[in-house]
Amino acid sequence: MIMSMAVVYNYQFVFPGRPELLKLPPALLQCECAKQGRRLSIKTAASSSFAGSGAEYSESLSKDQKKKKKGRRIVDIDQDELVDPKLLADPDSCFCEFQGLQLHHKIIDPEPEAQDMLHDAAASDSSYQMDKLRFPLILLHGFGASLFSWNAVAKSLAKVAGSKVLSFDRPAFGLTSRVDNTYKHAPSGGSQDRKPLNPYSMAFSILATLYFIDFLAAEKAILIGHSAGCLVAAQTYFEAPERIAAMILVAPAIIAPLTSPKKVKANDQQDSSNSDNRKNRGFNLLTAVARFSRFIAQTVMHLVKGMVNMLDSLYKKALSAFLRSSIAVMLVRMVIDKFGITAIKNAWYDASLVTDSVLESYTRPLRTKGWDRALVEFTAEMLASSVPESNPPLTERLKEISCPVLIVTGDSDRIVPSWNAKRLSEAIPGSRLEVLKKCGHLPHEEKPQEFVTIVDNFLTTVFQRVEESLPLQPAT
Repeated sequence: MIMSMAVVYNYQFVFPGRPELLKLPPALLQCECAKQGRRLSIKTAASSSFAGSGAEYSESLSKDQKKKKKGRRIVDIDQDELVDPKLLADPDSCFCEFQGLQLHHKIIDPEPEAQDMLHDAAASDSSYQMDKLRFPLILLHGFGASLFSWNAVAKSLAKVAGSKVLSFDRPAFGLTSRVDNTYKHAPSGGSQDRKPLNPYSMAFSILATLYFIDFLAAEKAILIGHSAGCLVAAQTYFEAPERIAAMILVAPAIIAPLTSPKKVKANDQQDSSNSDNRKNRGFNLLTAVARFSRFIAQTVMHLVKGMVNMLDSLYKKALSAFLRSSIAVMLVRMVIDKFGITAIKNAWYDASLVTDSVLESYTRPLRTKGWDRALVEFTAEMLASSVPESNPPLTERLKEISCPVLIVTGDSDRIVPSWNAKRLSEAIPGSRLEVLKKCGHLPHEEKPQEFVTIVDNFLTTVFQRVEESLPLQPAT
């Protein structure tokens, strides 16, 4: 409804659009005119003040917008200008679709031998007679990293191995595409009845690793994992051991068992010898009581373990639900902004080696759309543990590994202590351990030349060089 305002004309109120005049006494009219005048003067003053302060208002608005934009920056990256991952790719970057995701990867071919070497000298040197490695190398980065962490060694690895080297960004990291809703995500061409596979699960990373082995048209591959990437390498081995020629675990984030298999076997033998000595009939009653007590204790322990597992499951579900909330996304942003750069430098033994180029490689994925939600989903899925409960824990299966294994760690690793790598080498039969001095959590970045030399020596030792026309075979 539109209201018309009365106008005073010759001591009378006139309403625009209406012919009627409202006559009032002069005294009352003067009072009303005075009030109206004050109202009009106030409105006029306010209008003139508002019009006159337009520049000041625009300036304050601009400041507010700048403050808002400043609050949306993570490690000095504007979060209002996030882009598609492909726009951040390098010239040699590649993308392929797998299970509905665009996986970012790079493939490096081995460099040909130098043409200026004398043929006679090459023929006399046994190193040039060695057949090239026929197994490709697949590099698996750790948590919070990407394939960029292999930049310093990828070409050298391809050269010493004489085979292709492939590195890829696991989902939630690097420039691999993100998924907005993992529950609604379903691979193209898949069955609608089948439950969609969470792209941030361990199972997905295993399938992606096996996919790239097929992508390279190889029967087997050598897996090189770093930190959490070692978990992917080990789980991939147990999923398809016939596809893995060897594993190189760098600063492995795999919890080593506290007791080595040899000690466990010795304890079992001691228990059996003690039981054999109890043949005296006088101890039959005590033995029966002991067995019954042991049975009761085991029953109670199973009940307690079941309750603990139930509480642990409820705790994980509650924590997983919280991590998928908007509050968790905000917390992730705050943590990355406050401690992201510090965490990167803390992973190095010598933080002065962390150049702007290194920081740019680690923070570039923060420019992609949905990076924060993907990181939260990955963490929630990791806590939920997508590995089937029917399978034994990884620590109990380490003794089953039969392929050649090299473990490389830094003596000053502050994230995964070197003593854990030593225990891990004791748990994996026939594994080889190399400890780099004055090195932190990133041997392949801090000590690239030493790392490549260690890998080269391992491959040369493990794989015998046979006739030039035949592929490399595992050493016996």
